Amino acid sequence: MSSIGTGYDLAAATFSPDGRIFQVEYAQKAVDNSGTMIAVRGKTGVVTAVDKVIASKLYLSTTNARVANADTHVGMAMAGLYPDCRSLLDYAVGEALDYLKEYRTPMPTHQLASKLAEYVHMFTLGISRPFGCAIFLSSWDKMKGAQLYLIEPSGLSYEYRAWAVGKHRQAAKTEIEKLKLTDLSMDELVKEAARIIITVRDETKDKNVQIEMGWVGEHTNGKHQLIPDDVVKAAEEWAKAKIEEDENMDE
Repeated sequence: MSSIGTGYDLAAATFSPDGRIFQVEYAQKAVDNSGTMIAVRGKTGVVTAVDKVIASKLYLSTTNARVANADTHVGMAMAGLYPDCRSLLDYAVGEALDYLKEYRTPMPTHQLASKLAEYVHMFTLGISRPFGCAIFLSSWDKMKGAQLYLIEPSGLSYEYRAWAVGKHRQAAKTEIEKLKLTDLSMDELVKEAARIIITVRDETKDKNVQIEMGWVGEHTNGKHQLIPDDVVKAAEEWAKAKIEEDENMDE
């Protein structure tokens, strides 16, 4: 039975005859068409990287930040419609603060992921538009080690060792699968993340882009931090040299 027709994509509350919710699929398309975002979990922490599109040369480098803190110990990387990303960031920060006030201890990452996923799912049930963004939550502590969660526009939430979303997600996943993540240090994760982002770029289309990265791990004492620009630039230079070296070997 065909599900292409008038009325089935007017609201997230409407199922098509074959059981699809088009508004949620459209929201996922917004994520799939955004800049590539990856997250990799190593033996001592998590690194997130986003290929952020710079729409104008007049923007500051910090404009439309795609990596931020949901809490001091939880990092948040975002892909998709930026206003939707900011809205979910504000919600996550509010939930983390409320938990801290109530229980006098930081909110566990899995609990924050569940809260955020439940909130996102609420917008797929009625007349509201689903969020057109995907969120990575990352953290590290001595008890549980590195943790990485992804919240999708449908409200699904999974824990991952590594994952990729955005326009070049399939190629990025292929590159990630080649890595022995548990053997890599944080510095090596940063370099490999930069290499993957640069490798999967379409040089004819992805011109005005900038890599934005964050990390959390043992070396940061469990606090999520934006990776300094000089470290990112050094990783990009290493990545470009590595890619060129691999291409010369293939020839």
